[in-house]
Amino acid sequence: MLDLTTIRSELGSHYDLEPSLELAERMADIHARMGRVMPWPDWAIHAPYVAAINKLKKERNAVVLAHNYMTPQIYHGISDVVGDSLALAIAATKVEAEVIVQCGVHFMAETSKILNPRKTVLMPDMEAGCSLAESITAEGIAEMRARYPGAPVVSYVNTTAEVKAASDICCTSANAAQIVAALEGDTIIMTPDKWLAQNVANKVPQKRIVWWDGACIVHEQFTAQDLRDFRDWNPGLKIIAHPECPPDVVAEADYAGSTANIQGWVETERPRQVMLVTECSMASNISDANPEVEFLGPCNMCPYMQKITLEKVLWSLHTMTGAVEVDPQVADRARLAVQRMIDLSQRLAA
Repeated sequence: MLDLTTIRSELGSHYDLEPSLELAERMADIHARMGRVMPWPDWAIHAPYVAAINKLKKERNAVVLAHNYMTPQIYHGISDVVGDSLALAIAATKVEAEVIVQCGVHFMAETSKILNPRKTVLMPDMEAGCSLAESITAEGIAEMRARYPGAPVVSYVNTTAEVKAASDICCTSANAAQIVAALEGDTIIMTPDKWLAQNVANKVPQKRIVWWDGACIVHEQFTAQDLRDFRDWNPGLKIIAHPECPPDVVAEADYAGSTANIQGWVETERPRQVMLVTECSMASNISDANPEVEFLGPCNMCPYMQKITLEKVLWSLHTMTGAVEVDPQVADRARLAVQRMIDLSQRLAA
């Protein structure tokens, strides 16, 4: 566990991290991307960290890959690439910098390392895990293969390198249905998210989909009744759900899609009021780009994503600690599954 007291003392001896309204005003162009959700006093606190990180990125030849669930100060302040798991995986294959700082959870950093074995991939907090990744093991994959001989295994990218290495191909919430539909065979094994698998099964009825009993601690908390109640309280409300939610929640929504697809839907449809049934930071990060849209709750915070902070990113870059390593033999097999996903996704989109 990171000793934040020591970190703050050490960083304070190298960087001027005191809140500064003057610096905040000089960096008003960055603040403008999140002004709707970031009050000036808060920005004055974050601005010194953003300035220090952006300067250090150049010195270290580093880039920051940030997931859509990062806080606005990370998403808008220091990131070089933002997106969902698929977008970040594709971006990782194109990175020219020597150092990748992964602002997301641990499996994302592993994926970047798998795709860039010679680069340094830094994880600002090694304890930023994932309930889905922790719910399945390589032994679990073997158990499913024994139960359904000959069926291909499609594993969500929200898995460890060992699980990816034991799988035939990976998927994200954005491409899961297309990948399952494109695979040969009548029976498809999906791990580890049972809700994503069931939502895919509804979209691809020509396949028999069997699944592992895993779920996301953020998305499984939503209920269809939550959505109905919000519709009653806010007539005309549009509801957008993530496919990691249970099928009855997805069925109650006006649209369901990955974080990238959610963002695209909002920007295209421009609803007067919208509720994003996903992690809270998602609405915050796209709020300023859609000023005419009112974003309503509820949302759930991911405790793992919230472990990544500006302070920890700065510490990781300052000390070059938190390097993610993957066993080369495991990485080679996992790379095949991830690359098959990327290649198939790009072919299907062509």
